[in-house]
Amino acid sequence: MQLNVNGTQHDVDVDEDMPLLWVLRDELNITGPKFGCGIAMCGACTVHINGMPARSCSMPVGQVSGLITTIEGLGTPDAMHEVQAAWVEHQVAQCGYCQPGQIMSAAALLQMNPNPDDEAIDRAMSANLCRCGTYPRIRAAIKAAAQTIREKSA
Repeated sequence: MQLNVNGTQHDVDVDEDMPLLWVLRDELNITGPKFGCGIAMCGACTVHINGMPARSCSMPVGQVSGLITTIEGLGTPDAMHEVQAAWVEHQVAQCGYCQPGQIMSAAALLQMNPNPDDEAIDRAMSANLCRCGTYPRIRAAIKAAAQTIREKSA
């Protein structure tokens, strides 16, 4: 089967029931999405499929169609996405394990809602767990990224 990941077309020969996360990590060596719970409850494995957040740990690759974006495809160290830049500015990461999923969920939120209030942020991010408890910094970074995106589009 073919997958478009971060703008690159890949041919993979895997069982259609294999979770997308394992295809990304083990077959394509794209290791940004993390394995957390394996049951789509923690958000560490979040990627975008056609711009929408999806839990790759529980999604059979055979059910995936469209463009897949991982944290590696969101931005680069030299050209970070606004959410990634805000994460750095607000020093959100502690252990960092959940951060790719957090950033992917935050980027999807800002695509749908460019000016989220605290309630919208909490609702959108509630399914992404952070064992380090950086939630206040995550909320501040999302607000900063939202402001940067609004300023760039004005």
